[in-house]
Amino acid sequence: MSTPDRLPMDPIAEARRQWIAHGWIDAAAGMAAVTSLMRAQQIVLARVETVLRRHGVTFARYEALMLLHFSRTGALPMATIGARLQVHPTSVTNAVDRLEAAGLVRRTSHPTDRRATLVELLDPGRELAVKATQELNEEVFSAPGISPAAVTLLVAVLTEMRRSAGDF
Repeated sequence: MSTPDRLPMDPIAEARRQWIAHGWIDAAAGMAAVTSLMRAQQIVLARVETVLRRHGVTFARYEALMLLHFSRTGALPMATIGARLQVHPTSVTNAVDRLEAAGLVRRTSHPTDRRATLVELLDPGRELAVKATQELNEEVFSAPGISPAAVTLLVAVLTEMRRSAGDF
């Protein structure tokens, strides 16, 4: 993955300056925060995708594998996967279709609810989840690009934002 050339200045700081210069003073800090957050998401996603690409999965599929890996039985209803990952049922269906085609999970009938379909993690899926997690831990999660104190603060700030949005 190639990295773009470094800019001679911070474009978000310049945008904030322009916001203020154009009279949008009350919104300037929020614009800078949102834009910074979106750029940071691009940076982090690129790092995560570099690792997951080696395993042939997207982050959404990796999340589903890990959710199944952490479950007590290695199987969950499709609706539960969607609720816990906070995604639309169509997204769950797409992810499960791809994971099933790759031989990482299988759909089974729910033993007590005829309306529900279970997704069961297969051994190759468990192996992929563990290996990908080891690599993500080494290459991304243990070195996120900010200090440990900043990580703690960032998690607290983002938790506040998520709570305010009604995530939990």
